Amino acid sequence: MNLMLQEKAPSYLYETPLLHQSSYWSQVKQNQGYQAKAFDIKIRSCDISLEKGSSYLLDDVLVLLSPVSRNHTIGYIPYGPVLKPLEDKMGSFLEDLSVQLREKLPKSCFLLRYDLPWKRGWDDEELSVDQQELRLNWGTASHQLRKSCSDQLPSDTMFVDLQGSEEDLLSRMHPKTRYNIRLAQRKGVEVRQVGHDHLHYFYELYQETCQRNNIQLHDISFFESLYGIEDEFAGCTLLMAFFEGRPLSAMFLSHSDFRATYLYGASSSSNRNSMSTYALQWEAMRLGKSWNCTEYDMFGVAPQVSKAHPMVGLSTFKKGFGGELFHRMGCWDYCYDESLKDLFFAHEMVDKGYHRR
Repeated sequence: MNLMLQEKAPSYLYETPLLHQSSYWSQVKQNQGYQAKAFDIKIRSCDISLEKGSSYLLDDVLVLLSPVSRNHTIGYIPYGPVLKPLEDKMGSFLEDLSVQLREKLPKSCFLLRYDLPWKRGWDDEELSVDQQELRLNWGTASHQLRKSCSDQLPSDTMFVDLQGSEEDLLSRMHPKTRYNIRLAQRKGVEVRQVGHDHLHYFYELYQETCQRNNIQLHDISFFESLYGIEDEFAGCTLLMAFFEGRPLSAMFLSHSDFRATYLYGASSSSNRNSMSTYALQWEAMRLGKSWNCTEYDMFGVAPQVSKAHPMVGLSTFKKGFGGELFHRMGCWDYCYDESLKDLFFAHEMVDKGYHRR
């Protein structure tokens, strides 16, 4: 495979609908203390597609160096690479990319973790993890690609089509969702963009949400890192829904290229009948349209709407807005040091979520 890699400054990452591969996100993660590296990728079209001839494809990739001990790091690639080969060429592409990245990353990096954004190709088949690994490693020399013990970013989501008029968007929703949006409007719920001075209100709602749903709590500095970044291609804003003057729900809405993404959300346990969360999502979709986005990523649902899944309530809520389910491939690892990998995996199995983004 004729793949070439060239390092560049993360500020020169290409515009992409995948926020987590953007220059903006590299700055967010650097604000949080991570080291960010970016690389241009150049590859012959015929190596990853059915196209014949000698033309080349150009893309890039963001790698975040995440410390796991005093002397060791892993290279985490959030929703990357964007460039997607044909299914039977995926493994060899990732293998070649991993081998070349090893030469350009610090020696402390003993493992690469790809949070692949590509659509999962085996949804119609019941494949075990071993069968999935066999399939992805097809055509590789080392058979080093392994499924991670857990995904870090959501691998299952819903995309809402933002094209058409607001009435078109409403018509594609479930009737109950449309009713609740209008009910929130009749009750006087007001949704507006707010500034950094409202972050403490968001954090109070976020603490309540984490306690209610037994979710790992981030420090407020995690959300502070989203501010103070200038980027012409991507960014995010804080939306807050008020009922009788009180903030009841809030979310960080991001945008990158043609996609708006629901990034982080929080809500109060009180006044649930105000339907503020419905008003909040509707305003997010309207705001996304005003940014000329053509789709809205609801960012995280259950793989299937099953009564047994802990996310079934959230998934049913999001499904009502008319989105289409999309299954990404999730996290895959390429190891450079087997002994360090085994120690790291053992720790992860005991403490899942330790490296969750």
